[in-house]
Amino acid sequence: MSNQRPGKTHRAAASDSTNDMRMRNFFRTCAQLFEDDNPDVAEFCETIMLEYNEGRQLPTNPKDIQRLFGL
Repeated sequence: MSNQRPGKTHRAAASDSTNDMRMRNFFRTCAQLFEDDNPDVAEFCETIMLEYNEGRQLPTNPKDIQRLFGL
């Protein structure tokens, strides 16, 4: 007989990492597609992709977004 409670467990959410990977791939592809026709848009897509790669959350505040894109 034991007075020990069972440990708390939870399943890892696999969807988090796959969603991040999909977003990175989306912006990487966008940057490649816009590279020749519109290099400014390609640069914005690359900036967003780099933010994801560094593990940062994308800003939602307009001032922070302007700072991110250097506007």
